[in-house]
Amino acid sequence: MPKNIQVMYYRRKIILALLEALGKDVSAKSMQKYLFLFTRKQVGEKAFDFVPYKYGCFSFQANQDLLALSKQGYLDIEKIERKDSLYHPLYETHFIGDLDMFDTQAIHEVCKLYGNMSQNELIAYTYRTNPFTAINSTIAQYLLTKEEMGKVRECRERYKHSSSVLMTIGYEGFTLEKYLKQLICNDIRVLCDVRKNAFSMKYGFSKGILQKACEGIGIKYIHVPALGIESENRKALNTQEDYDRLFEEYEQTSLKQNWGALLYVRSVLDEEKRVCLTCFEKDPRQCHRTRVAKALMELPNVTYDFQEILL
Repeated sequence: MPKNIQVMYYRRKIILALLEALGKDVSAKSMQKYLFLFTRKQVGEKAFDFVPYKYGCFSFQANQDLLALSKQGYLDIEKIERKDSLYHPLYETHFIGDLDMFDTQAIHEVCKLYGNMSQNELIAYTYRTNPFTAINSTIAQYLLTKEEMGKVRECRERYKHSSSVLMTIGYEGFTLEKYLKQLICNDIRVLCDVRKNAFSMKYGFSKGILQKACEGIGIKYIHVPALGIESENRKALNTQEDYDRLFEEYEQTSLKQNWGALLYVRSVLDEEKRVCLTCFEKDPRQCHRTRVAKALMELPNVTYDFQEILL
């Protein structure tokens, strides 16, 4: 029986209901594809977001939920060959009865249409019908025809840019997957984290996970804590005027004292051409990354443009 039972997240009920409806052990790669196909059939907000990863569509949140369900005693995760795992429900569940009628119907459709496919057939199907999911795949060439691979390459090239640009983005309001997709679609080559402490209570945005996720989609991650602001200085920020005063002081003190760190970012920008500064706040007016970007744009011999990525 499950241990430490707490209130079950709806999205985790979806995972267990899908396994229940499939009626079999499911590999990690296949589970990601089943969940992706399920969300394509959902009405309204999707339970999971996905990014094009090493084996196609991948949801970091779904992966985390599966690990949590294992710890709670709902699943056993067995390591198998070729860097894959097998999900085995530990006892019979009936969570499909807890889903709304549209999600229940979507699960039944997924099982009917794709439940008997092999793992390779399932992966290839998602690549053919959604070429974007295959742009970072390390196995697509073994599963697709030359014509199908051509469509994947066309999709990949659609997001390539030759211009040099400095961008900024805040992860507030983003899921990790939507955030990474923004980086992909803007052809970001380096994500520059300018937080003092690269830790977040929001899943996916602490340094370790964020760095691994970026590297998995071909984006370099660098952390430049010298350009951050101490957490203690961020207290009592109630109005835009409070933020403005903080950032003006930052420009006159910490930023000047760490000019070498700014020049390091400039060197990365000169070499990699497309760099994005990141921090937490959604509103660029309320984040010091805007002042870092301003300083970079005011340096001599600027050959790059500036753009903010907004949700």
